[in-house]
Amino acid sequence: MAAITAAMVGELRAKTDAPMMECKKALTEAEGDLARAEEILRVKLGGKASKASARITAEGVVATYIAGGVGALVEVNSETDFVAKNDDFLALSNTAAKLVAEHNPATVEALLALPAGNGQTLDEVRSALIGKIGENMTIRRFQRFETTGKLASYLHGTRIGVIVEFEGADEQVGKDVAMHIAAMKPVSLSADQVPAELIEKERSVAKLKADEDAAAAIAAGKPAQPADIVAKRLEGSVQKYLKEVSLLNQAFVKNDKQSIEQMLKEKSTTIKAFTMYVVGEGIEKKVDDFAAEVAAQMAANKA
Repeated sequence: MAAITAAMVGELRAKTDAPMMECKKALTEAEGDLARAEEILRVKLGGKASKASARITAEGVVATYIAGGVGALVEVNSETDFVAKNDDFLALSNTAAKLVAEHNPATVEALLALPAGNGQTLDEVRSALIGKIGENMTIRRFQRFETTGKLASYLHGTRIGVIVEFEGADEQVGKDVAMHIAAMKPVSLSADQVPAELIEKERSVAKLKADEDAAAAIAAGKPAQPADIVAKRLEGSVQKYLKEVSLLNQAFVKNDKQSIEQMLKEKSTTIKAFTMYVVGEGIEKKVDDFAAEVAAQMAANKA
């Protein structure tokens, strides 16, 4: 069995807000697998572990640019939050967003090769800034929109950015939906567009919870629920999840008596597409084990 270190427990606790001992138990049960331990905590502690999916694990900014029916969303990463607030770094990010909108590059490499002023490419500007500040910077991803309809954007600070493509007379509706997306973080426009792997993960968590409930019932001398009832519970959990993560089914943040779909119908507006970036989403952040580092240094000095 893999050794469970204090650093592993600390990382899991930071991601889930679960109690220290619960984190250690989950890691032990998962044999050191952090992702598996998160699922175990979700089963045992419910909503306390849901924070994991929104945890920011890298620094940087999201920048947007819209001109007419063309727009772009770009994530640019840095090593520290300090650099993410630097004016030159912000200028680099805004330039990148504008270049994406105006030139439609196919890849990040193609974006970096574009001219960014003063006879320099965007990559040369980036490299010069790295040399000036002494910290690595990367352009991670971008999304470009081109439409005969309308575009609206919303930035929550510089760490969450959204662009929405829509059709409708009221410009404010697009802005409201973009703000709602930043707050509620849907993964798709409608329930039938939720990625299959996310649905299966949710089904797996529901199954683990059902198995745990059945084991507890048996231990207490009570009969386990019939298979058809358990199946209905699993399907109910999946349907609840789909409603929570699909934009059209979510309750509108400015009026929770309405779903987004109902609000859009009332405003004669149609959402065609959206993209949301959260800085560092999906990036594993390095966790330093200072105790191990000191011990290693002491051992090296002895040698």
